[in-house]
Amino acid sequence: MGVLMSRRQTVERVQKVSLAVSAFKDGLREQPSTRRRAEAGTARQGTLEQEVQEGEEEAVAGPSQPEESSASKAAWERLRDGRGVEPEEFDRANRFTPPAFIRPKRELHDDEPPDISLEQREQIVNDEMCEICEVWTAESLFPCRICHRVYHDGCLRRMGYLQKDSAVEVTETAHTETGWSCYYCDNLNLLLTEEEMYSLTETLKNCKIIPESCLTLDDFLHYKHQVHKQQFEKTMPEAKEEQAALQFNALDPDKKGHIEWQDFLSHESIQLLQKIRPQNALLRLLTPKERERARTAFLALDQDNDGFIGESECRQARHTWFRKHQKEMLSCNVSISHVGPISEGSPASSRNGKSPEKILPATKQEETRSIDWPGFLRENVAYILAARPNSAALHLQPLA
Repeated sequence: MGVLMSRRQTVERVQKVSLAVSAFKDGLREQPSTRRRAEAGTARQGTLEQEVQEGEEEAVAGPSQPEESSASKAAWERLRDGRGVEPEEFDRANRFTPPAFIRPKRELHDDEPPDISLEQREQIVNDEMCEICEVWTAESLFPCRICHRVYHDGCLRRMGYLQKDSAVEVTETAHTETGWSCYYCDNLNLLLTEEEMYSLTETLKNCKIIPESCLTLDDFLHYKHQVHKQQFEKTMPEAKEEQAALQFNALDPDKKGHIEWQDFLSHESIQLLQKIRPQNALLRLLTPKERERARTAFLALDQDNDGFIGESECRQARHTWFRKHQKEMLSCNVSISHVGPISEGSPASSRNGKSPEKILPATKQEETRSIDWPGFLRENVAYILAARPNSAALHLQPLA
């Protein structure tokens, strides 16, 4: 009697074989000879001649230089593959195989305007099984607020995506209005194609940016000056420098004096997407959950139900995409009325108090210009995408 396999089962088997091959290749790329010697007793039986040869190679190369070049090479490889930072203290012995990230490819119809209706609401359905272990356990699954995937916190921990206090953050926010983004959606760099990633990597290398390092304000401004000079062949004007300084402050919400590598990478990734891809192509990146939240936001702002909102209302929404919940608001029963988590300054909560950030008064031109639903999406799509990461940083600071 034959065995029938569904299309999903076939795809899953292919993916598992691909993960196994990827893990094997990663093992072959392990370079430091010290690690090879440490694993000699369990992984293979090394000969005395091999040990002597390795020692001679290390003596010729020098004590510190190979380690630095190997670490730098590994960091660039992780950046290319979208794997992110791998902490040195990570327990590799008790972990699942990391996913093999496949960067997207541009399609021929990507630049055509997508059909996103305002009236036709979308039904949001999450997966029933954990994305990692493929086991259903109902209440203990944590959904992603961007895509359809769900996860166990234990599986995320064994994958290395829950470190230190992040486990508490997931359990506290996954089922609230704030929500939690999975490791696919949290990394904006995974939206870039191979060609776009190569362009970004070349820019970082030319500007002497060290991957996985933190950037101070001076580092950030120096980088922005270099990028502007390479692109326009002239010095960056003072107004642009002030905007870059504001963006640095937005990326450093805790006022630590530096921005984390992942926040910097997300900011540069969304900036590159804005420069290279047209708005229609960016609209095709939105998930059903993001489209539904944007739809709810527009309807909340369209008080007279004529299908149009004012420029000032659109700008106010843009300034609230990134706002995070306050801890005391986590238990409040508030409808999702924007793409990012609701804040005191959002349209849905304006009746509860004044906005913590002062919104500039609208000009006469802003008051007269009306924006319809497609225009609302086009003007805000980059901010919707930039709101995906779990970090409190604002990865795309709206212009004042």
